[in-house]
Amino acid sequence: MSPMPEPKHTILVIEDELQIRRFLRATLLGHGYRCLEATTGQEGLLLATSQAPDVIILDLGLPDIDGLQVTRQLREWARMPIIVLSARGQESDKIAALDAGADDYLTKPFGVGELLARLRVALRHQQHRGSEHDDPLFRVGALQVDLARRQVSVGGSEVHLTPIEYKMLTELIQHAGKVVTHQQLLRAVWGPNYTTETAYLRVYMGQLRHKLEADPARPRYLVTEPGVGYRLRLEE
Repeated sequence: MSPMPEPKHTILVIEDELQIRRFLRATLLGHGYRCLEATTGQEGLLLATSQAPDVIILDLGLPDIDGLQVTRQLREWARMPIIVLSARGQESDKIAALDAGADDYLTKPFGVGELLARLRVALRHQQHRGSEHDDPLFRVGALQVDLARRQVSVGGSEVHLTPIEYKMLTELIQHAGKVVTHQQLLRAVWGPNYTTETAYLRVYMGQLRHKLEADPARPRYLVTEPGVGYRLRLEE
């Protein structure tokens, strides 16, 4: 008896531009994904409810309701990763979408390699969400964090972090693979009165990179998303 085929991951594309939708459909089908399509926000919400896709790719500029509103409505009940599509230069929209609950963003125009990499990260993030309460050990590359014992090591050697450095790192681990905005990180580490103090982040992120990265100037784990925030990369 031949082995059962692996079930395909289902990707819901909510996008009204025909050319981009065709590009996404061809790419997804060509790489073994199942593709669902919606051209409006309302249609996308209905498909998300009825089909329970593994990942949603969501355009912000939809003809009926704003993509930010779609994100907020999805986050009232759904946990699947949401990758927003953003036109180049709309940094404020990216930040707003991430703050509303999106996991990542793609800037138009984007290539096949970038799309597939973001999808892999989103799916890994989803798996991490499912297992995060079962395994107190977080590992990526040479970096290991024992969340139960509050111990951090790189290549087997223990690294000592200050309380703020550790809090920043664990906040990024909680959202591993996802972009965490400056405001989200400042709120989680310092509190709601410090959401504009981005200089704090630069200082402490620099310290973290010097302790955790082989080359702090070219980080493998703690990646900057320019103008938006930081990402703890799951893929090296």
